[in-house]
Amino acid sequence: MSCSVARPLDSVTVSSSSSAAFGPIAETAPLSLCTREPHVPADRLVAEMVPPPRFDSVRFDTYIPDPNQPSQTEAVKVLSGFAAGLGGAHATGAGKRGLFGFGRAKAPKVPAGSRGVYLDGGYGVGKTHLLASLWHATPADPSLKAFGTFVELTNLVGALGFQKTVQTLSGHRLLCIDEFELDDPGDTVLVSTLLGKLVNAGVALAATSNTLPGKLGEGRFAAADFLREIQGLSAHFRALRIDGEDYRHRGLPEAPPPFSDEQVTKTAYATEGSSLDDFPHLLEHLARVHPSRYGALTDGLTAVCLTDVQPVPDQSTALRLVVLADRLYDREVPVLASGLPFDRLFSEEMLNGGYRKKYFRAISRLTALARDAGRLAGH
Repeated sequence: MSCSVARPLDSVTVSSSSSAAFGPIAETAPLSLCTREPHVPADRLVAEMVPPPRFDSVRFDTYIPDPNQPSQTEAVKVLSGFAAGLGGAHATGAGKRGLFGFGRAKAPKVPAGSRGVYLDGGYGVGKTHLLASLWHATPADPSLKAFGTFVELTNLVGALGFQKTVQTLSGHRLLCIDEFELDDPGDTVLVSTLLGKLVNAGVALAATSNTLPGKLGEGRFAAADFLREIQGLSAHFRALRIDGEDYRHRGLPEAPPPFSDEQVTKTAYATEGSSLDDFPHLLEHLARVHPSRYGALTDGLTAVCLTDVQPVPDQSTALRLVVLADRLYDREVPVLASGLPFDRLFSEEMLNGGYRKKYFRAISRLTALARDAGRLAGH
Protein backbone atom coordinates (compact mmCIF):
# COMPACT_ATOMS: atom_id res chain seq x y z
CA MET A 1 0.00 0.00 0.00
CA SER A 2 1.39 3.40 -0.91
CA CYS A 3 1.87 6.00 1.77
CA SER A 4 -0.71 8.76 1.86
CA VAL A 5 -1.54 11.69 4.06
CA ALA A 6 -4.84 12.31 5.78
CA ARG A 7 -7.91 13.73 4.07
CA PRO A 8 -7.20 16.88 2.05
CA LEU A 9 -8.77 20.12 3.15
CA ASP A 10 -11.09 20.34 0.15
CA SER A 11 -12.87 17.22 1.42
CA VAL A 12 -13.70 18.98 4.69
CA THR A 13 -16.40 21.59 5.02
CA VAL A 14 -15.06 24.73 6.71
CA SER A 15 -17.66 26.88 8.38
CA SER A 16 -17.10 30.43 9.57
CA SER A 17 -17.50 29.35 13.19
CA SER A 18 -14.96 26.53 12.92
CA SER A 19 -12.55 28.81 11.11
CA ALA A 20 -12.69 31.21 14.05
CA ALA A 21 -12.06 28.35 16.48
CA PHE A 22 -9.07 26.93 14.62
CA GLY A 23 -7.49 30.16 13.39
CA PRO A 24 -6.75 31.27 9.83
CA ILE A 25 -6.10 28.55 7.30
CA ALA A 26 -2.48 28.44 6.17
CA GLU A 27 -1.80 29.10 2.49
CA THR A 28 0.36 25.99 2.12
CA ALA A 29 -0.57 22.38 2.79
CA PRO A 30 0.82 20.62 5.88
CA LEU A 31 3.97 18.56 5.68
CA SER A 32 3.86 14.76 5.72
CA LEU A 33 6.04 12.37 7.68
CA CYS A 34 5.24 9.74 5.08
CA THR A 35 7.16 11.63 2.38
CA ARG A 36 10.31 11.98 4.45
CA GLU A 37 13.20 9.52 4.16
CA PRO A 38 16.05 11.31 5.95
CA HIS A 39 19.71 10.40 5.60
CA VAL A 40 21.75 11.03 8.71
CA PRO A 41 25.54 11.26 8.15
CA ALA A 42 27.84 9.79 10.77
CA ASP A 43 29.26 13.15 11.82
CA ARG A 44 25.75 14.35 12.68
CA LEU A 45 25.21 11.28 14.86
CA VAL A 46 28.29 12.21 16.89
CA ALA A 47 27.51 15.94 17.03
CA GLU A 48 23.96 15.31 18.25
CA MET A 49 25.00 13.21 21.24
CA VAL A 50 23.85 15.92 23.65
CA PRO A 51 20.64 16.24 25.72
CA PRO A 52 17.63 16.85 23.42
CA PRO A 53 15.72 20.16 23.42
CA ARG A 54 13.27 19.15 26.17
CA PHE A 55 16.18 18.51 28.53
CA ASP A 56 18.60 21.20 27.35
CA SER A 57 17.87 23.55 30.24
CA VAL A 58 17.16 21.07 33.05
CA ARG A 59 19.40 21.01 36.10
CA PHE A 60 19.43 19.25 39.46
CA ASP A 61 17.83 22.29 41.09
CA THR A 62 14.94 22.23 38.60
CA TYR A 63 14.10 18.63 39.51
CA ILE A 64 11.19 18.64 41.98
CA PRO A 65 11.35 15.51 44.15
CA ASP A 66 8.12 14.02 45.39
CA PRO A 67 8.19 14.61 49.18
CA ASN A 68 6.63 11.18 49.64
CA GLN A 69 9.47 9.49 47.75
CA PRO A 70 12.80 9.93 49.59
CA SER A 71 14.61 7.92 46.88
CA GLN A 72 14.16 10.88 44.52
CA THR A 73 15.94 13.29 46.86
CA GLU A 74 18.64 10.69 47.48
CA ALA A 75 19.19 10.28 43.73
CA VAL A 76 19.83 14.01 43.32
CA LYS A 77 22.39 13.89 46.16
CA VAL A 78 24.20 10.86 44.76
CA LEU A 79 24.28 12.15 41.20
CA SER A 80 25.49 15.60 42.27
CA GLY A 81 28.40 13.93 44.06
CA PHE A 82 29.05 11.69 41.07
CA ALA A 83 29.26 14.73 38.77
CA ALA A 84 31.61 16.55 41.15
CA GLY A 85 33.85 13.50 41.23
CA LEU A 86 34.33 13.73 37.47
CA GLY A 87 36.04 17.12 37.76
CA GLY A 88 39.72 17.86 37.62
CA ALA A 89 42.03 19.61 35.21
CA HIS A 90 41.43 18.88 31.56
CA ALA A 91 44.15 17.05 29.74
CA THR A 92 46.23 19.15 27.37
CA GLY A 93 44.37 19.59 24.14
CA ALA A 94 41.05 18.43 25.57
CA GLY A 95 38.10 19.99 23.85
CA LYS A 96 39.93 20.32 20.54
CA ARG A 97 38.15 17.49 18.82
CA GLY A 98 38.69 16.48 15.27
CA LEU A 99 36.40 14.43 13.07
CA PHE A 100 34.79 11.76 15.27
CA GLY A 101 37.01 12.90 18.17
CA PHE A 102 40.29 11.62 16.73
CA GLY A 103 43.49 13.46 17.62
CA ARG A 104 42.15 14.49 21.03
CA ALA A 105 43.77 13.81 24.37
CA LYS A 106 42.03 11.24 26.51
CA ALA A 107 40.00 12.25 29.53
CA PRO A 108 41.43 11.49 32.99
CA LYS A 109 40.84 8.05 34.36
CA VAL A 110 37.78 7.66 36.55
CA PRO A 111 38.59 6.35 40.03
CA ALA A 112 37.71 2.72 40.66
CA GLY A 113 34.31 2.27 42.25
CA SER A 114 32.83 5.40 40.67
CA ARG A 115 32.62 4.35 37.04
CA GLY A 116 28.89 4.11 36.60
CA VAL A 117 25.46 4.90 37.96
CA TYR A 118 22.27 3.27 36.81
CA LEU A 119 18.89 4.93 37.41
CA ASP A 120 16.14 2.37 37.69
CA GLY A 121 12.48 3.21 38.16
CA GLY A 122 9.07 3.38 36.57
CA TYR A 123 8.21 5.66 33.68
CA GLY A 124 7.67 9.32 34.51
CA VAL A 125 9.74 9.59 37.70
CA GLY A 126 12.21 12.00 36.10
CA LYS A 127 15.09 9.66 35.22
CA THR A 128 15.90 11.42 31.94
CA HIS A 129 15.73 14.79 33.71
CA LEU A 130 18.30 13.55 36.23
CA LEU A 131 20.50 11.98 33.55
CA ALA A 132 20.55 15.22 31.55
CA SER A 133 21.23 17.18 34.75
CA LEU A 134 24.22 14.94 35.39
CA TRP A 135 25.51 15.68 31.88
CA HIS A 136 25.14 19.43 32.45
CA ALA A 137 26.69 19.30 35.93
CA THR A 138 29.77 17.32 34.93
CA PRO A 139 32.66 19.83 34.80
CA ALA A 140 33.98 19.00 31.36
CA ASP A 141 33.92 20.52 27.90
CA PRO A 142 30.76 19.42 26.01
CA SER A 143 33.00 17.69 23.48
CA LEU A 144 34.13 15.38 26.28
CA LYS A 145 30.59 14.35 27.24
CA ALA A 146 28.11 12.26 25.23
CA PHE A 147 24.37 11.79 25.76
CA GLY A 148 22.17 9.49 23.69
CA THR A 149 19.54 6.80 23.80
CA PHE A 150 20.43 3.14 23.66
CA VAL A 151 19.12 3.02 20.06
CA GLU A 152 21.30 5.97 19.10
CA LEU A 153 24.36 4.34 20.66
CA THR A 154 23.92 1.06 18.82
CA ASN A 155 23.31 2.95 15.59
CA LEU A 156 26.53 4.91 16.11
CA VAL A 157 28.35 1.58 16.15
CA GLY A 158 26.59 0.64 12.93
CA ALA A 159 27.55 3.92 11.26
CA LEU A 160 31.17 4.16 12.41
CA GLY A 161 32.08 0.55 13.03
CA PHE A 162 32.98 -0.88 16.41
CA GLN A 163 36.64 0.18 16.57
CA LYS A 164 35.98 3.76 15.48
CA THR A 165 33.17 4.03 18.01
CA VAL A 166 35.54 2.89 20.76
CA GLN A 167 38.14 5.43 19.59
CA THR A 168 35.54 8.20 19.37
CA LEU A 169 34.09 7.67 22.84
CA SER A 170 37.27 6.63 24.67
CA GLY A 171 38.37 10.25 24.93
CA HIS A 172 35.17 11.22 26.74
CA ARG A 173 34.84 11.84 30.44
CA LEU A 174 31.18 10.77 30.59
CA LEU A 175 28.77 8.69 28.49
CA CYS A 176 25.06 8.97 29.36
CA ILE A 177 22.75 6.30 27.94
CA ASP A 178 19.01 6.90 28.15
CA GLU A 179 16.35 4.17 27.83
CA PHE A 180 18.84 1.35 28.35
CA GLU A 181 17.08 -1.87 27.37
CA LEU A 182 18.45 -4.92 25.63
CA ASP A 183 16.08 -6.26 23.01
CA ASP A 184 18.14 -9.03 21.46
CA PRO A 185 21.25 -11.14 22.11
CA GLY A 186 23.30 -9.27 19.50
CA ASP A 187 22.79 -5.98 21.33
CA THR A 188 23.74 -7.64 24.61
CA VAL A 189 27.13 -8.81 23.38
CA LEU A 190 27.78 -5.58 21.44
CA VAL A 191 27.03 -3.19 24.30
CA SER A 192 28.73 -5.36 26.92
CA THR A 193 31.94 -5.36 24.88
CA LEU A 194 31.72 -1.65 24.04
CA LEU A 195 31.12 -0.48 27.60
CA GLY A 196 33.83 -2.76 28.93
CA LYS A 197 36.37 -1.12 26.62
CA LEU A 198 35.15 2.36 27.50
CA VAL A 199 35.39 1.69 31.24
CA ASN A 200 38.93 0.43 30.75
CA ALA A 201 39.68 3.68 28.88
CA GLY A 202 38.49 5.67 31.91
CA VAL A 203 35.05 6.73 30.69
CA ALA A 204 32.38 7.18 33.38
CA LEU A 205 28.97 5.71 32.57
CA ALA A 206 25.44 6.71 33.50
CA ALA A 207 22.24 5.09 32.29
CA THR A 208 18.49 5.06 32.80
CA SER A 209 16.10 2.18 32.37
CA ASN A 210 12.90 0.70 33.66
CA THR A 211 14.77 -2.54 34.35
CA LEU A 212 17.53 -3.27 36.82
CA PRO A 213 20.81 -4.06 35.04
CA GLY A 214 20.79 -7.67 36.18
CA LYS A 215 17.32 -8.10 34.67
CA LEU A 216 18.01 -6.61 31.24
CA GLY A 217 16.57 -8.73 28.44
CA GLU A 218 14.21 -10.57 30.76
CA GLY A 219 11.03 -11.67 29.01
CA ARG A 220 12.39 -10.78 25.56
CA PHE A 221 14.94 -13.44 24.66
CA ALA A 222 16.82 -16.30 26.31
CA ALA A 223 18.57 -14.04 28.78
CA ALA A 224 19.97 -17.02 30.64
CA ASP A 225 22.06 -17.89 27.58
CA PHE A 226 23.75 -14.50 27.81
CA LEU A 227 23.97 -14.26 31.59
CA ARG A 228 27.72 -13.61 31.60
CA GLU A 229 27.36 -10.59 29.30
CA ILE A 230 24.40 -9.21 31.26
CA GLN A 231 26.20 -9.65 34.57
CA GLY A 232 29.23 -7.96 33.04
CA LEU A 233 27.09 -4.93 32.20
CA SER A 234 25.65 -4.88 35.70
CA ALA A 235 29.13 -4.85 37.23
CA HIS A 236 29.86 -1.45 35.67
CA PHE A 237 27.02 0.32 37.50
CA ARG A 238 25.85 1.30 40.94
CA ALA A 239 22.07 0.95 40.74
CA LEU A 240 19.89 3.73 42.14
CA ARG A 241 16.22 2.90 42.54
CA ILE A 242 13.92 5.91 42.00
CA ASP A 243 10.37 5.33 43.21
CA GLY A 244 7.30 7.43 42.50
CA GLU A 245 4.35 7.99 40.21
CA ASP A 246 4.42 9.40 36.69
CA TYR A 247 5.03 13.14 37.13
CA ARG A 248 3.48 13.84 33.72
CA HIS A 249 0.11 12.86 35.13
CA ARG A 250 0.59 13.72 38.79
CA GLY A 251 -2.35 15.87 39.82
CA LEU A 252 -3.46 16.38 36.21
CA PRO A 253 -6.82 15.54 34.62
CA GLU A 254 -7.26 12.42 32.50
CA ALA A 255 -5.89 12.30 28.99
CA PRO A 256 -7.85 14.48 26.54
CA PRO A 257 -10.24 12.59 24.25
CA PRO A 258 -9.28 12.30 20.58
CA PHE A 259 -10.43 14.97 18.15
CA SER A 260 -12.46 14.39 14.99
CA ASP A 261 -10.80 13.94 11.60
CA GLU A 262 -12.19 17.34 10.62
CA GLN A 263 -10.70 19.07 13.66
CA VAL A 264 -7.30 17.45 13.14
CA THR A 265 -7.22 18.34 9.44
CA LYS A 266 -8.28 21.94 9.95
CA THR A 267 -5.74 22.40 12.74
CA ALA A 268 -2.97 20.97 10.56
CA TYR A 269 -3.77 23.47 7.80
CA ALA A 270 -3.97 26.30 10.32
CA THR A 271 -0.62 25.48 11.97
CA GLU A 272 2.50 26.43 10.09
CA GLY A 273 5.16 23.74 10.16
CA SER A 274 2.78 20.93 11.14
CA SER A 275 2.53 17.51 9.54
CA LEU A 276 -0.67 15.66 8.63
CA ASP A 277 -0.73 11.90 8.13
CA ASP A 278 -3.07 8.96 8.25
CA PHE A 279 -1.94 6.80 11.20
CA PRO A 280 -2.03 3.37 9.49
CA HIS A 281 0.04 4.70 6.58
CA LEU A 282 2.50 6.32 8.96
CA LEU A 283 3.06 2.97 10.68
CA GLU A 284 3.82 1.44 7.28
CA HIS A 285 6.28 4.22 6.52
CA LEU A 286 8.12 3.76 9.81
CA ALA A 287 9.01 0.25 8.69
CA ARG A 288 10.98 1.76 5.79
CA VAL A 289 12.97 4.22 7.92
CA HIS A 290 15.61 3.05 10.41
CA PRO A 291 14.61 4.01 13.98
CA SER A 292 17.90 5.89 14.38
CA ARG A 293 16.58 8.38 11.81
CA TYR A 294 13.28 9.10 13.55
CA GLY A 295 14.75 12.22 15.13
CA ALA A 296 15.67 13.56 11.70
CA LEU A 297 12.21 12.51 10.50
CA THR A 298 10.71 15.14 12.82
CA ASP A 299 13.16 17.95 11.96
CA GLY A 300 11.49 21.35 11.79
CA LEU A 301 8.02 20.17 12.81
CA THR A 302 5.88 22.35 15.07
CA ALA A 303 3.16 19.71 15.51
CA VAL A 304 2.22 16.21 14.37
CA CYS A 305 -1.41 15.71 13.32
CA LEU A 306 -2.69 12.16 12.90
CA THR A 307 -6.04 10.86 11.71
CA ASP A 308 -7.57 7.42 12.22
CA VAL A 309 -5.42 6.25 15.15
CA GLN A 310 -5.93 2.49 15.50
CA PRO A 311 -4.50 -0.31 17.64
CA VAL A 312 -0.96 -1.21 16.63
CA PRO A 313 -1.12 -4.51 14.73
CA ASP A 314 2.07 -6.26 15.88
CA GLN A 315 5.04 -5.99 18.21
CA SER A 316 7.61 -4.90 15.61
CA THR A 317 5.39 -2.00 14.62
CA ALA A 318 4.73 -1.19 18.27
CA LEU A 319 8.45 -0.95 19.08
CA ARG A 320 9.01 1.41 16.14
CA LEU A 321 6.18 3.60 17.39
CA VAL A 322 7.78 3.69 20.84
CA VAL A 323 10.96 5.13 19.34
CA LEU A 324 8.99 7.76 17.40
CA ALA A 325 7.09 8.72 20.56
CA ASP A 326 10.40 9.15 22.40
CA ARG A 327 11.84 11.41 19.69
CA LEU A 328 8.68 13.54 19.55
CA TYR A 329 8.72 13.89 23.33
CA ASP A 330 12.41 14.79 23.38
CA ARG A 331 11.77 17.50 20.81
CA GLU A 332 8.57 18.77 22.49
CA VAL A 333 6.45 18.26 19.36
CA PRO A 334 2.72 18.21 20.27
CA VAL A 335 0.57 15.43 18.79
CA LEU A 336 -3.06 16.03 17.76
CA ALA A 337 -4.97 12.90 16.83
CA SER A 338 -8.33 11.43 15.89
CA GLY A 339 -9.47 7.85 16.32
CA LEU A 340 -8.69 5.83 19.43
CA PRO A 341 -7.10 7.41 22.54
CA PHE A 342 -3.43 6.64 23.03
CA ASP A 343 -4.02 4.35 25.99
CA ARG A 344 -5.67 1.88 23.59
CA LEU A 345 -2.77 1.67 21.12
CA PHE A 346 -1.31 -1.55 22.51
CA SER A 347 -3.04 -4.88 23.08
CA GLU A 348 -3.38 -6.51 26.48
CA GLU A 349 -0.87 -9.13 25.35
CA MET A 350 1.68 -6.39 24.57
CA LEU A 351 1.05 -4.59 27.87
CA ASN A 352 1.63 -7.83 29.76
CA GLY A 353 4.71 -8.92 27.79
CA GLY A 354 8.43 -8.31 28.01
CA TYR A 355 8.25 -4.84 26.44
CA ARG A 356 5.39 -3.62 28.61
CA LYS A 357 7.46 -0.86 30.26
CA LYS A 358 8.34 0.58 26.87
CA TYR A 359 4.69 0.65 25.89
CA PHE A 360 3.60 2.31 29.11
CA ARG A 361 6.32 4.93 28.64
CA ALA A 362 5.06 5.60 25.11
CA ILE A 363 1.48 5.96 26.32
CA SER A 364 2.61 8.34 29.05
CA ARG A 365 4.62 10.52 26.68
CA LEU A 366 2.06 10.57 23.88
CA THR A 367 -0.62 11.52 26.39
CA ALA A 368 1.53 14.44 27.57
CA LEU A 369 2.04 15.55 23.96
CA ALA A 370 -1.70 15.26 23.32
CA ARG A 371 -2.29 17.67 26.20
CA ASP A 372 0.22 20.05 24.64
CA ALA A 373 -1.63 19.82 21.33
CA GLY A 374 -4.93 20.95 22.86
CA ARG A 375 -3.94 24.61 22.62
CA LEU A 376 -3.47 24.25 18.85
CA ALA A 377 -7.10 23.31 18.45
CA GLY A 378 -8.32 26.05 20.72
CA HIS A 379 -8.85 23.81 23.78
